[in-house]
Amino acid sequence: MFRSAVEKNRHDDRLFSGRELCARCRRPVGGCYCAHVKPIDTRTRLVLLQHPRERYVAIGTAHMASLCLTNSELHVGIDWSRSEPLARALSDRARPPILLYPGEGSIDIVEAPPAGPVTLVVVDGTWAQTKKVVRTNPLLAALPRYAFVPPQPSEYRIRKEPDDASVATIEALVHALTALEGDETRFAALLAPFRAMIDFQIDCQQRFHGARVRHARRRDRLRRFRVPRVLSERFSDVVCVAGEANAWPYTMRAANPAYTDELVQWAAHRPATGETMAFVVAPRGDVAPGTTLHTRLDEATLRAGGTLDELHARWRAFVRDSDVVCSWGRYETSLFAAAGGWAPKEQLDLRHVARDVARGTVGSLADYHERLIRERPDHDHARGAELLARVPGRAGHKLRAIGDVIASFTALHAGAASAP
Repeated sequence: MFRSAVEKNRHDDRLFSGRELCARCRRPVGGCYCAHVKPIDTRTRLVLLQHPRERYVAIGTAHMASLCLTNSELHVGIDWSRSEPLARALSDRARPPILLYPGEGSIDIVEAPPAGPVTLVVVDGTWAQTKKVVRTNPLLAALPRYAFVPPQPSEYRIRKEPDDASVATIEALVHALTALEGDETRFAALLAPFRAMIDFQIDCQQRFHGARVRHARRRDRLRRFRVPRVLSERFSDVVCVAGEANAWPYTMRAANPAYTDELVQWAAHRPATGETMAFVVAPRGDVAPGTTLHTRLDEATLRAGGTLDELHARWRAFVRDSDVVCSWGRYETSLFAAAGGWAPKEQLDLRHVARDVARGTVGSLADYHERLIRERPDHDHARGAELLARVPGRAGHKLRAIGDVIASFTALHAGAASAP
């Protein structure tokens, strides 16, 4: 898999900071916890499904757990409907799968553990992220669900948990594996690298208290590295894309596996030249109840759309191998890929860039765009109106917003580069 421009940008930040990272635990060498990692064998098969945003969290514990547990596998993603590794793991008849996830209908794994060895599936991420992963994957939601009540509050002193019932992923595994295999002492060893990491972080906070104030100017200089250079240095290769889906409500998808999200519109815009393409794909089956409202395309327009083969031909005629495809989030580009769509090797998730620039959450594309418009009185409304005229439905509004977001990033990069 190619390294996206956002991932390269994170890599550049690490190089600029001068920190050398341990290749195994991915922590700064001074805070490496590898000396505390002891291999632990289990009869339980562990499958860790990590939300992509957790992959770069330096104080995350799923990767730590995968280093300790020899019979574990760690996968990163959101949609697992076409994952062969997960399908193989869930088809192990000798170790039937269960999901460690609290919620309605969950069984207390301490009070009523399943009989015999199992495949324990654990979703790693924040509550919002894990809910999305479970909701997106009916095969996970359909698994027998287990949970537990932590006997004591989490030791995760460097990260605020939502409540006393919330624990780090590696702590959850200690409780679950102890309940499944009955050896508390053996699995307590999982907490050794966890505690070492926490102690290191707390020590750093104490030793460098006030560093944020002292190094504010340096962080301002770093800010320009948070905007990928490709947006300014290769602007002619930038292509904004937006898609729309015939998307079924979760309850209907759970009741009927045939109801899967399908691509019904794909649109693209090259801001350097103004070139635009838009294509509606006719739904292959029923139209979901909220599709016309969500896409802002009536059913007659959808039914009159073309085929996927026609879309792919139009797209290949529009896009170049050297282009950088820019989207807000990964859902629409993943939907396009699932429909057989080809894409250049370089893709840029602008939502991740926006979070890096803002150093925090940014909300939806519409929310972020509205904020940009308020902050930019010189916004070119004429260009946006022309784009809306070319691309029907909500996809046109998305392309306009994405174009404005890119313009704001390039302006930020230019301003930072010219600053003393």
